[in-house]
Amino acid sequence: MPSKPPVITMDAVYTKPGYLFRRMQQIAVSIFVEECREFDLTPVQYAALVAIQNHPGIDATRLSSVIAFDRSTLGSVIERLEAKAHIERKPSADDKRVKLLYLTRAGGVLLRNIMPSVDRAQARMLAPLRPADRKALMALLSQLVDLNNEVSRVPLRAEDALEHLGKAG
Repeated sequence: MPSKPPVITMDAVYTKPGYLFRRMQQIAVSIFVEECREFDLTPVQYAALVAIQNHPGIDATRLSSVIAFDRSTLGSVIERLEAKAHIERKPSADDKRVKLLYLTRAGGVLLRNIMPSVDRAQARMLAPLRPADRKALMALLSQLVDLNNEVSRVPLRAEDALEHLGKAG
């Protein structure tokens, strides 16, 4: 008599790292948007503003590498930031087709003002864990991201993006 195939339960989804990473990303974005609501900024827009502040005159391709965000989607992020007057695009002196990105005065003020909200959001994401577990989670997540960088759709490429590891010159 043929054996009955095993029943596939929702644990086949709920207990897998990919599902848990996706759920935590949903939770992280929700917390960020809630804490930063008054600033009308998404996590990707925030990352782009920080990168543009740190690299004035960066072009969109390099920005994509610095924040590890898909270049084709980044165009709409840049357009929204420009429409909100947080950044400005100027043609490159070397190649007028290339637009260089600069933080506006309003963008700089926004970044300074949003930092307490960003910090609260980050703290809330980890708040349910004990301090030692927060530290361990961050160390393991950093290790996983670094070791799996090459399999990403948008690998982190810019040397300056390694500032978080203390490897930048």
